[in-house]
Amino acid sequence: MSNLNSGSDGNAMTKYRWTIAGLLLFSTTVNYMDRNVIGYLKDYFCDPNGFGWTSTDYSILTSVFTAFYAGFTLIVGFIIDKIGTRLGLAASLILWSIAGFFSAAAGKSLGAQLAARGLFGAGESGNFPASIKTVAEWFPKKERALATGIFNSGSNVGAMICALAIPPILAAWNPSINGHHLFMGLFHGWQMAFIITSLIGFIWLIFWFKLYASPADMLKKGKINQAEFDYINSDEEFVKPVVESEHNTPAKKIPWYKMLCYRQTWSFVLGKFMTDGIWWFLLFWLPTYIKQQFCSDMTPDDTKYTVMISTFVVFGIAIIGSVYGGALPMSFINRGWKTYKARMTSLLIIAFFPLLLIFTQTVAKFNGMNGLIAAVAVISIAGAAHQAFSANLFTTVSDMFPKKAVGSVTGIGAAAGGLGGVFVQITAGRLEDYYRVANNGDVSTAYAIMFGVCAFAYLIAWLLMKVLVPKYKPIAA
Repeated sequence: MSNLNSGSDGNAMTKYRWTIAGLLLFSTTVNYMDRNVIGYLKDYFCDPNGFGWTSTDYSILTSVFTAFYAGFTLIVGFIIDKIGTRLGLAASLILWSIAGFFSAAAGKSLGAQLAARGLFGAGESGNFPASIKTVAEWFPKKERALATGIFNSGSNVGAMICALAIPPILAAWNPSINGHHLFMGLFHGWQMAFIITSLIGFIWLIFWFKLYASPADMLKKGKINQAEFDYINSDEEFVKPVVESEHNTPAKKIPWYKMLCYRQTWSFVLGKFMTDGIWWFLLFWLPTYIKQQFCSDMTPDDTKYTVMISTFVVFGIAIIGSVYGGALPMSFINRGWKTYKARMTSLLIIAFFPLLLIFTQTVAKFNGMNGLIAAVAVISIAGAAHQAFSANLFTTVSDMFPKKAVGSVTGIGAAAGGLGGVFVQITAGRLEDYYRVANNGDVSTAYAIMFGVCAFAYLIAWLLMKVLVPKYKPIAA
């Protein structure tokens, strides 16, 4: 094998794999921009002068997205394993972007919005299975959590962009409430929010098709040298000087249902089921929580800026958790630790930080702006912890399964995470409606319950994973 620091010609090892990580970051940013828009539209959807929905109606909308996302990940992971990441991720983005246009055209009909949101969930289901498979193909094991953390931080970047962009969009396009003016070139702000974010995805496609191919293809094209190719495959027992492209020599695929026979699969499944819904709760409900908890006495402009800044801070700090959480196990591995021990130790450390959410509603009662600052700080730490946990959780798949099964197993786990998300969304909506009636409009108790659920989810997830896979057991399928 070639020296991992230099090519056969003596040149330094290329680093094209980080360009690939950048493309995945871009994709995930677009993914979460499109996904997070709905969180800023809840107030309009539930306003008597808007759509006039209840919080339960809104939770049904987000749950349908989550359910379709969950269901299709069972299929899409296997499809991506079959057709490869280049076509799979592109097709996924095209589908969810088209769904965004449908949402803009659907109007206030809950049924029409549910149909559009279901299509949206089906499209978005491909992003993470394709991205995780790409990381497995382009990075050695010790760098995979870091690469996953980098692209996973796109979920925060997308949310931050929404925090800054969606409120001004809503204010800029504000025609009369009656009539949508679709054929006159005039749109409501909520429609423009869907349209603009959907258009951005097609810009990504240009870069994706221009810059992405498999490592083997990039070696042939001279974009990477032999040293980087060998380094990418340094976990393999034997690496050919040049392997065939995934399109020319398709590996034997493993049916996704066979993966259910392995405890390693169920470890990942339960980890996703317990924790995915927590992040979606923050995405879809955080803007409303900030407004209801802290903005009742503010002017509309002050409310807008408070929600913008608060959500921007939460998702901005989460980027730190995503990247540093991915780097944490690598620091252990560099000290000589085994990969699984480093991964599970990192997950355990991270799982303690969300416990701070128990105190969210307590600190929210501090006087004046202190309550807002303290609550945002607590939620920010929990959000960062979630992203750190998620980056490492995803990487357990490529740690324990062969590359040809990564897409399928990731899809199964994402489906489980989606089911957990459905439960969280429905619970949040029903709790808010219940306490709004029971407490004369005060929904703080509903959020106290939800934050309590979120606080313990990660430790429970870690315990279940450790029970199922107490020691490192890779699958040699």
